[in-house]
Amino acid sequence: MKSSKIYQVSTLQALALGYSRSVVTVRELMEHGDTGLGTFEDVDGEMIILDGVCYQARPDGSVVRSEDEAGVPFAVAGYVKACESFRMEEKKDIAAIKKELMLRIDEAFGLNSIHIARIDGVFHVIHARAGTPYRSQHVSLKDILSKTQKDFCFEELRGTLVCVYYPDYMDGINAAGWHMHFLSEDRTLGGHVFEVSMGEGECHIQKMDRIEIQLPKEAAFDTYSLKQASQDEIEQVEQGKS
Repeated sequence: MKSSKIYQVSTLQALALGYSRSVVTVRELMEHGDTGLGTFEDVDGEMIILDGVCYQARPDGSVVRSEDEAGVPFAVAGYVKACESFRMEEKKDIAAIKKELMLRIDEAFGLNSIHIARIDGVFHVIHARAGTPYRSQHVSLKDILSKTQKDFCFEELRGTLVCVYYPDYMDGINAAGWHMHFLSEDRTLGGHVFEVSMGEGECHIQKMDRIEIQLPKEAAFDTYSLKQASQDEIEQVEQGKS
């Protein structure tokens, strides 16, 4: 049986402060899970891992299968296997989806644990983003996205939300709360989700009992003062708050 371990590449604080160099390759990342999300070297688009395949969402919202040797500065992956599943009724916005997910993990006494979820269904409207690559060092993710981020909207299509939850006490290692990326059923559209409304769907949630973090090995990583990344800034860039 595959372990219910979450594998994480680097930390969100490092990415927020501009450490966007490759830490592992996509090939190495995919040894640790079949579901997940993240980004690529130099923040080159958004990553969606689903059914054991890694995809790259580009600035126009189109999606391609990522190259095995592509660099990964930040990502999370795990196996969604024998886990809780339930039907999710129509939700008018992302807040309602997050509320339902929180209720489910709270009922299972899981608020202090990490979770990966996938929601398959029909989505009425999806507001998402992806960016173009920006080579930098010590330039914050907020500033990078202000130069490279492209927003787009999808309407009335089937697909999957890949969702990752980290508890509050792990804020900085990753974003506290739920973080979502989208991939269309035909694997041609996707991105980092800011807002979404959905029809009925099927949700699968996997509780993770271990975490492994692969930190960058190069000396440049130790030149970053990670505590300087503000939580407001992390929320703004990772959870779509402005």
